Amino acid sequence: METADYLPQEDASAPETYPVPTSLGIKSWAEEDRPREKLMQKGRAALSDAELIAILLGSGTTKLTAVDVGKLMLQAVDNDLNELARLSMQQLCRHPGIGPAKAITVIAALELGRRRKESGAGRRTTIASSRDIYNLVRPQLQDLPHEEFWIVLLNRANVVMRTEKVSSGGVAGTVADPKMIFKHALEHLASSIILVHNHPSGNRQPSGADISLTKKLKEAGGFLDLPVLDHLIYTDLGYYSFADEGLL
Repeated sequence: METADYLPQEDASAPETYPVPTSLGIKSWAEEDRPREKLMQKGRAALSDAELIAILLGSGTTKLTAVDVGKLMLQAVDNDLNELARLSMQQLCRHPGIGPAKAITVIAALELGRRRKESGAGRRTTIASSRDIYNLVRPQLQDLPHEEFWIVLLNRANVVMRTEKVSSGGVAGTVADPKMIFKHALEHLASSIILVHNHPSGNRQPSGADISLTKKLKEAGGFLDLPVLDHLIYTDLGYYSFADEGLL
C-alpha cells in the first residue's frame, strides 16, 4: 500500500495552510489539559492519539503546538495508526515541526507497540486453523512495506517450534529458496511446515508464481516426509489460506 499519497505535498509556491492555534502554546493551557499533566492526573486512557503523540514530540513550532502537529500527522493518514506506523523517517519529516530526532522517537514508540504484540507469540502455540497462523505471524509482518517469506516449524502435535524468516524482497515480491526452507526444517527436526508471505499491496489473492511455488514445495515436502500444511498470504486486513481454499 502506498503511504506517500496521504502526506501533504510540498509546494514552494503555495501558502502555508496549516491551522494556526489561537493559544500561545501548551504552557498557556489549563494544567489539567496539558498532555503530560493530563496523563498524570487522569491516566493514559484519557488522552487522545494526538495528545500521546504530542508527549513523544515534546514541542511544536512557533505557530503549532505539539498537539496541533500530532493532529496534522494523524489527519494525513486518515487517523489510522497502522498507516502512521508504515511511514518512513523521511515521510514523517515532511510534516511541519518534525525533524529526524522527533521522527525517530515516533517510529521507536510505534515499534515498541508492535513488539509488545509479538512478545509471547509462539510460546506453546498450537496451530489448529489458518486464523491461528495469521495471529502468530501478524507481529512480524504487520505494516511491512516490502515482501517477506517466513516458515513456521511444527512438531507432531502441531505446536509451534519456531518461526523463521527465509527471505526479504521488494514491494512486488521476494525469492523463496526451497533448499533453504527445508534446510531450516530438517535442522530443527520439524514434523511439518507452514509457508507464509505477505502482500504489502493488500491484495490477498495468490499470483501464478505463488501457486507454482506452493505446488513445488508441497511436492518436495512429500519426498522428505515434511508435509506442507498450509501457505498463508498475509495482509494487514486479512489473509488467503491455500489449505482453506483446497489448494493443498
